[in-house]
Formats: sequence, C-alpha cells, structure tokens
Amino acid sequence: MPNFTVDQIRTIMDKTDSIRSMSVIAHVDHGKSTLTDSLICKAGIISSKAAGDARYTDTRADEAERGVTIKSTGVSLYFEYDDDDGKGAQPHLINLIDSPGHVDFSSEVTAALRITDGAMVVVDCIEGCAVQTETVLRQALAE
Repeated sequence: MPNFTVDQIRTIMDKTDSIRSMSVIAHVDHGKSTLTDSLICKAGIISSKAAGDARYTDTRADEAERGVTIKSTGVSLYFEYDDDDGKGAQPHLINLIDSPGHVDFSSEVTAALRITDGAMVVVDCIEGCAVQTETVLRQALAE
C-alpha cells in the first residue's frame, strides 16, 4: 500500500520547488535497479520482501528475460522531510529514473540525464569504479 495518495501527488505538483528529478546511473550490474527497488519499497509501492528482486522498473519482457535494464524507466515517489525549521514535515516529489548500465544502451542514459536535475552514481563496493561508471559520470557532468 503506497504511503501517499493521488491527491497528495496532485497538490505537490503545484509546488515546483519541492520537486526533484534524479537519474540512477552506474556500470552494468552494480545495483541501480536494486537501489531503485529499495526506494520504491520505502514509498510503499512494493513490499520489503520484493525489494531488490522485483526489478519494478524493468517492465519489458526482454529486460526480465535478460535480467538487465534496457530502457530508462521513471517512477514518482512521495517523500516528507522535516527541516527542523518549525514547519513540520514538508512534502517532496522525487521523479526517479532507473537507467541502463550496459554500454550498448548509453543513449538511454544520456536521455535520462538531460531531463533530470541530477544523478545518483552507484558504485559496487567490491568491484569499485568500473569503466562504464566513469563513462556515465562523464556523461552526467557533460549534461
């Protein structure tokens, strides 16, 4: 059960200063979709049991078959944050785009970066910064 209502989303859409669009970028198989699933779980859209395995943003049959993201997919997440300024928790809308990590789909990463405010770079703690990590980071800085 989502932690937000359609009315809450509609209300926040009028407050553009409370809306952020972010891309999730990294090397292939470094955890972009897993991170995205975890954030979607926190918003209450999927269960905590499904987070990490659901691959919620991999909606195409070929993505499920290959186990890799091919097309960038977006999801909107409602989030309340308290700045400790006496106003209480204020609503925010985060438009999150899960982008592919494979080099063959780098145009999808470029497109996602062009329409977002920023990017979250995921780095695998075992493999470290890989070739495609550097490539997508350069793309992010260029856009």
